[in-house]
Amino acid sequence: MRYQNVCIESLAYVLPDETISSDEIERRLEPLYRRLRLPEGRLELMTGIRERRFWEPDALPSVKSIASGELAIAAAGIDRREIGLLIHGSVCRDHLEPATACRVHHGLGLRRGCVLYDVSNACLGLMNGILQAANMIELGQIRAALVLGTESSRPLVETTIEALNRDLGWTRTSIKSAVASLTIGSAGAAILLTDRKTSRTGNRLLAAAVQANTDFHQLCQSGRDEAVGSGMNPLMETDSEQLMREGIATGVETFREFLTTADWKPANIERTFCHQVGAAHRKLMLESLGLTPERDFVTFPWLGNTGAVALPVTLAIGLQGGHVAAGDRLALLGIGSGINSVMLALQWQTTLVGAHGTCSPSS
Repeated sequence: MRYQNVCIESLAYVLPDETISSDEIERRLEPLYRRLRLPEGRLELMTGIRERRFWEPDALPSVKSIASGELAIAAAGIDRREIGLLIHGSVCRDHLEPATACRVHHGLGLRRGCVLYDVSNACLGLMNGILQAANMIELGQIRAALVLGTESSRPLVETTIEALNRDLGWTRTSIKSAVASLTIGSAGAAILLTDRKTSRTGNRLLAAAVQANTDFHQLCQSGRDEAVGSGMNPLMETDSEQLMREGIATGVETFREFLTTADWKPANIERTFCHQVGAAHRKLMLESLGLTPERDFVTFPWLGNTGAVALPVTLAIGLQGGHVAAGDRLALLGIGSGINSVMLALQWQTTLVGAHGTCSPSS
């Protein structure tokens, strides 16, 4: 997929105030650690994640998504009546029905003629949303679109801690399937796209590549379909080692197509932003793609894995921190369970980022 008429006009993010360290999670897991004689510091050592964040209890994703949407609109300085598409793309949602996008649309005061819906695709929901918005803009159907979402990690992390302490059947081997659930963090993000005539920045979306390797759809599964508004108590089982191997293999295949479509070589890429999983995943992925860590920007050590908003939040924070210069070619490299991969090629010019919440680690 190539694009001639699509710009990433602005980004925004919102972060919770409450920080939970990996040390604190291990303290809460003291009964399990004592029974299995697990060494302290194991969680951070395995993942490279020092801390992650929680929203206040019972916070609805839509409320935080409205906040990030307002920030993105304000940063872009666009008339919200220009927005013809709204996609809410996070795993977390207010209710199973109606679409969380409905409340966000109402809260943002968007026009009635705006197309709106939720997109769910594990950690790639917002990336898929960007593609759908770009296609409508490229076709001339709309002039601007807003893609956003909010992930809430408190229910998953706390339910996992409770289950690990309660069930005496866990072993040193079996608890590996629960580790990924303890790395999840909370955040919200928004991306505002426009056509080139509307854009003030000229931040071009140039190309995209996708791959679906659904032979491995069973490697990461939650127990049931739940919504935040109904007091979700999720449990997730993940074969992290095989998911990493097969996910990166899928990423390598996608990256080949990505380079061909964008007409780039790895050396042409000034900055990379990847889905934020952990230290081992990042190292192996960059090595497998022939990319250098010096050009990559990360947030997982202090935000954890924030699901579908991880990549856009990391992009926004990297932009805000001056890690991208005018004219840089950016590669957004997404891999999610299922297994799916979405990669986007951008040519950057001007940064417009709105933010709420500190964008640095607490330690």
